[in-house]
Amino acid sequence: MKTSTTLSLLAVSVSLLLAGCDDGAKIDPAKQTGANPELPTAKNFLVPPMKVPNGTPWKEGEKPKVADGLKIEKVADGFQHPRQLYTLPNGDILVVEGSGPKKPTSQPKQLVTGLVQKASGKGGAGGNRITLLRSSDGKSWQKYPFLENLRSPFGVQLIGDTLYVANADSLMKYRYESGATKITDPGTELTELPGGPINHHWTKSLLASPDGSKLYVGVGSNSNITENGIGAEYRRADILEVDAASGASRIYASGLRNPTGMQWEPQTGKLWAIVNERDEIGADLVPDYLTSVQEGGFYGWPYSYFGQHVDERVQPPRPDLVKKAIKPDYALSSHVAPLGLWFYTGTNLPEKYRGGAFVSEHGSWNRKPLNGYQVVWVAFRNGMPQGQPEPVVTGFLTDDQKSVRGLPVGLTMDKQGGLMIADDAGNVVWRVTGATAP
Repeated sequence: MKTSTTLSLLAVSVSLLLAGCDDGAKIDPAKQTGANPELPTAKNFLVPPMKVPNGTPWKEGEKPKVADGLKIEKVADGFQHPRQLYTLPNGDILVVEGSGPKKPTSQPKQLVTGLVQKASGKGGAGGNRITLLRSSDGKSWQKYPFLENLRSPFGVQLIGDTLYVANADSLMKYRYESGATKITDPGTELTELPGGPINHHWTKSLLASPDGSKLYVGVGSNSNITENGIGAEYRRADILEVDAASGASRIYASGLRNPTGMQWEPQTGKLWAIVNERDEIGADLVPDYLTSVQEGGFYGWPYSYFGQHVDERVQPPRPDLVKKAIKPDYALSSHVAPLGLWFYTGTNLPEKYRGGAFVSEHGSWNRKPLNGYQVVWVAFRNGMPQGQPEPVVTGFLTDDQKSVRGLPVGLTMDKQGGLMIADDAGNVVWRVTGATAP
């Protein structure tokens, strides 16, 4: 125990020392959004500088702030790290609760990172279950234990009477009956997903094709930039296309470091994704992004970022791949950690929001000043993002950036058109509606 405590104190001390080697961001976050973000010269660090606020629970009656014309209310609390939300055809909402599988600590920076991140509430045990929320009016909600004993679940989708759940290492399927408040089916494995003892990015996002024949699985990389070896990246940093009937799969797109959310853009029907980019080359690199995803497309990781900007740390270089790297459509600013994506098609919120994309930004851990910790809205016109992201839900982070009360993750829309937000530090689900809406 004494040795463990000493190592922990040493790790934090090293973290704080190295943090002093970085003088923070130089670029206004607004200049790092959109189609052509400003990108500075890359830096390099043995251990990344870190800045993480302390986790402070929401007080009774406290809630996030919303933009003019909106209101926000607490739907339910008492969850264990609610990550993703999914609305069933009958209006019930599934809340996926989970935490990452235990991973080996093979490098000092992994120990430091883990210790510092937990301070904000980003660590801790998750429920590894799915809870069902039911409401007839969007105001009063009941909770039901829907599906338990999962293995670090994240993505969930319903096709017909089959519910698919993406665990950290497998894609499972369960028989679902409309209106059921609990699944008793033990489930069967449709296909294995990249897992293993490291499983650096364990979250597996999930999206069904419009016709229900395919499932798309976002699989994050097994490292920051292949420091665990290229062999550990087999079928990772990819979006996999899985046949819903047989489980056969192929790589649909690659070079996406951590595709944490996917949706179909309503006007064009194209696949869009949010992606968490690489770390450890400065507070202003690399912008996380929102992009359409081309079948067979390569988006750079690990060899380049935001198109064909070469990452010199990755050896040996692959200029043959870099020249194929597709530039993402829309930068969200550096280190905001987007984890939720939702194209709004309802009528509850003011008309300006219809057709645009809501993105939840979980927040930075290695940038000074902090970045993210909010839900933003991006306007779309003719199927493409326009203008600057607009903060819609804020107040998760205190104004002095010392404390964080919540962290937004999954997004969905309820049957009344309200925007639902999973808060995995506050262990709350929030509902945003128009200021005059019921």
